Amino acid sequence: MSRLMKIYYYAVLGGLGGLLAWQLSNLTGMSFTKSLYFNALVVGGFIGFLIGFMIGAVEGISARNWEKAVVSGAITGGLGALGGAIGLPIAEGFLQVIGGYSWARPLGWGLFGLLTGTAAAYKGGAQIWKGAAGGFAGGILGGLLLEFSRGALSDPLLGKAAGLILMGMAVGGCIALIVFTLSKAWFEVKSGKLKGTEFILDKFLQPNGPSAIIGSSSLKADIALPDPDIAPQHAMLQGGGDYFNLKDMSMNGTFVNNKRVEQARLSNMQTIRMGNTELVYHEKR
Repeated sequence: MSRLMKIYYYAVLGGLGGLLAWQLSNLTGMSFTKSLYFNALVVGGFIGFLIGFMIGAVEGISARNWEKAVVSGAITGGLGALGGAIGLPIAEGFLQVIGGYSWARPLGWGLFGLLTGTAAAYKGGAQIWKGAAGGFAGGILGGLLLEFSRGALSDPLLGKAAGLILMGMAVGGCIALIVFTLSKAWFEVKSGKLKGTEFILDKFLQPNGPSAIIGSSSLKADIALPDPDIAPQHAMLQGGGDYFNLKDMSMNGTFVNNKRVEQARLSNMQTIRMGNTELVYHEKR
C-alpha cells in the first residue's frame, strides 16, 4: 500500500470509527448520570477508543498482519480513549467558563488527537512528534467540523453522525499526511506479497534509538515480510543519525544492488533483496 493509499485508509478507517461510535452511542445512550463532566468523560473515552482503534489498525492491515492490526489498534485505541476521556471534560469546563461558545470543544478533541497520533506514530515507525502534531491538528479540525455539522443539519442525529465521521477522517487523515510528508526514510516493497507497501523508518534513525529487525515473523520482526525464503529475523537495520546500516542475520543472505553483503551502509534508491522480496530504500535530505 503506497503512502497515498495509506492516507486514504487512515482517513476512511478513522471515519468508520466515528460511524461506529455514533451507532453504539445511539444504542446505549450516553447520559449515565446528572453530572455533565462524568458523562463527557465516558462519552469522550468511548468515542476516542473506537476512532483510535480503527486508525491504529491501518499499519497492520496494510502489511496484511492481522495480529499487528489488533495490537496496534488496541494500543492506539487505549490512548485515544484516554485523550477523549480527559479532553472532552476539559473542553466542556472551558465551554462553561467562557460562556457557551461551541468552538471551545475542539480544544479537547485536539488533546484526543494528540494522544491518538502519538500511539499511531509509535506503532507505525514514524517519529512520535510528527504523529502527535498531525493528531492535534486533526483533532482541532475534526472538532470544528463536528460542531459545524451539529449546527448546520436540522436533524440532531444526522448532525452527530456526520460530525463524528468527519472527526475520525480529520484525525486519521492529518496524522498520515504529516507523518508521510515529513518522513525522512522509508522502504518501498517492489516485489512479493506486499508489493507497493511502504514502511516508514524515521524512529529507527537515531544512533541511540531502537534497531529494526526485518524478517518473516510478525512476532519477532519490526518489519514483517510474508516470504517463506526470508528468515524470521533476517536482517537488522541500525540508525546512524543521518544514515542506516543494514546487517545480515540469515543463512540465505541479504543482497544490496544484487551483491551479497554482511553489512552495508544504505544509500538512496538502493535495492535490497531478501528471499523473493525486493525493497527500495528511499531517503530525503
